[in-house]
Amino acid sequence: MTTSLNGTPLSPLTFGTMQFGGNADATQSRAMFDAARVAGITHFDTAYVYTDGASETLLGEMAQAVREELIIATKAAYDGGSSRENILNGFATSQQRLQMDVVDVLYLHRFDDDTPLQESFDALATLKHQGKIRHIGVSNFAAWQVMKAQAVAAQFEVRIDIIQPMHSIVKRQAEVELFPMAVDQGIEIAPYSPLGGGLLTGKYVGGGTGRLTEDERYATRYDVAWMHDAAAKLSALAKDLGTSPATLAVAWAMAHPARPRPIVSARSAEQLAPSLAALDFDMTADLYDQITGFSITPPPATDRIEEA
Repeated sequence: MTTSLNGTPLSPLTFGTMQFGGNADATQSRAMFDAARVAGITHFDTAYVYTDGASETLLGEMAQAVREELIIATKAAYDGGSSRENILNGFATSQQRLQMDVVDVLYLHRFDDDTPLQESFDALATLKHQGKIRHIGVSNFAAWQVMKAQAVAAQFEVRIDIIQPMHSIVKRQAEVELFPMAVDQGIEIAPYSPLGGGLLTGKYVGGGTGRLTEDERYATRYDVAWMHDAAAKLSALAKDLGTSPATLAVAWAMAHPARPRPIVSARSAEQLAPSLAALDFDMTADLYDQITGFSITPPPATDRIEEA
């Protein structure tokens, strides 16, 4: 999975349109889309549940003129389970919103314990064999869930081509099993939240407000002392280097040896600019190691197996 419909390569960064039609109105969304395109981004990510459909609708409108050059991804079955009916009905709506005969990637938005993977992948394979999607992805799956799903996918003569885990300087668990698995299996990685929900932008170091202070889910996810300490160290380093902590955070996420393609997003083109600047930032090996040192390295999987 490396190219668009006309052979344009997948970009090193992915642009996430979660804010389209929500915190970013149509004008702001258009400005971000244009800025992403100028920066060379070809990979755009949305989902059925984002902003009650406005995200897919706006992205679809913007993508029309350059559709053949882009890799467009959406997601199904965040709500209502991963049944065949829910996947097919949800995708039909997504396809209408996007105004696309074929969508490049369709993800299962999360793992569903209550629906057999055979039923879910029967639906995904149907869409693939009908030519309505080009690639299958899974989001928020553990490594064992991806491999179990990959075995099921093979029964339907399809495969998982891309995964979407969480990954940032302060959330590195994906490095333990998901990244090595993806490299071994030839699966692309498009991780989300490289800025740690905004923690790594530096605005909270000075007492700023945002999702981490206003959204209970984000507050719980990042309300850990060492994470805030890492953000402070990143901000100090960015100041010394004359750049933005967001640029450092995204450039670090891009530089992992597994070569993930992090998803960047924002509420405005101005807010997005530091993340896009990571594309031109020279992340040396020494600097990568220095930033890695701000974080807590997750233990290898073998270290977490207790002997009887």
